Amino acid sequence: MVLFGRRKISLFVGLWIALAGASLNAATIDTKARNAFIVDFDTGAAILDKNADEPMPPASMSKIMTAYLVYEALKKGKLSLEDMLPVSEKAWRTGGSKMFVPYPGRVKVEDLIRGMIVQSGNDACIVLAEGLAGSEEAFVEQMNEKAKELGLANSHFTNVSGLPDSDEHMTARDLATLARRLITDFPEYYHYDAEKDFTFNKIRQGNRNPLLYKDLGADGLKTGHTEEAGYCLTASAIRDGRRIIMVLGGMDKAATRAQESERLLEWAFREFGDYRLFKKGDVIDQADVWLGSDPKVPVTTTKDVVVTLPRAARRSMKVVAHYDRPARAPVAQGTVVGKLVITADGVDPAEFPLAAVQSVQQLGPLGRVAVAAGYLIWGNR
Repeated sequence: MVLFGRRKISLFVGLWIALAGASLNAATIDTKARNAFIVDFDTGAAILDKNADEPMPPASMSKIMTAYLVYEALKKGKLSLEDMLPVSEKAWRTGGSKMFVPYPGRVKVEDLIRGMIVQSGNDACIVLAEGLAGSEEAFVEQMNEKAKELGLANSHFTNVSGLPDSDEHMTARDLATLARRLITDFPEYYHYDAEKDFTFNKIRQGNRNPLLYKDLGADGLKTGHTEEAGYCLTASAIRDGRRIIMVLGGMDKAATRAQESERLLEWAFREFGDYRLFKKGDVIDQADVWLGSDPKVPVTTTKDVVVTLPRAARRSMKVVAHYDRPARAPVAQGTVVGKLVITADGVDPAEFPLAAVQSVQQLGPLGRVAVAAGYLIWGNR
């Protein structure tokens, strides 16, 4: 049974809800990761939060931001996949993981992207940065500007590859936000993340993402490792149309990263589910209208109501339509007149605005006088 204000409406039986965009407290799990954040892609519900807002060295996971800017340049036509970019001595000499670009030489942009994503090539990142911005330093400025634009409040970049630097940091939450934006904004380029290997300069290297080699639905994004950062992973996986993003940091070895990422991914898909309650435009309730040509107006949510549920929170769902007061006529179509509040045991409330489905005109002068008189005499309309 679902409650709307003071009225009871039989709507859903056996459907349960959790907050979209907040932490779900009904199910917990421990992890060997120093930092962990698992979030539902569509609803934004945080499924697991362990030190998610603690700054940490991102290592090669910072390449996700480098890739974001490269994809943005491709989408805006500033760059093409067939363009050939020159290799500088700096790029050639850069240490750490490499795709082994030739010097002197030129490399195709699409090869550099695969070198950056699949092979985690630090040299590829510098070639791309210099080709787009003239220098790595100028490209880093763009990375930090983009971080602010995307709302990455706790991220700061000092290089394009994630090589160790005490001033470079991100948080697990920021990495999840960045991963979501990359997948959403550049679906035409995201497929590179799912490639398991790439051969360049006669050297074949495999993708370091351990989840790609198992039938788990994983299709990205990026691993990382430095002595300070430990073994890290920002991953995305999709099953039956539902996508989850997972960020893990600070693990002691590659085997731990592989085991923990698989275990936590399975847990997230098994213990939680997405549920669609209403589509935008569905009539949910009738709100009272004061001095209107109609005494009530049908209301709907301003967007689809999709929520993430811990399966253990069953049979405790309540959906309540709240109105502070009757809507005062005239009421224009689309005017927010209340809110839909969804609760369940062990989770925070979810709120969705309720808007008028149609317009309601104001009563004429005689009608308003009659209503006012009725209110004074009988206390109602």
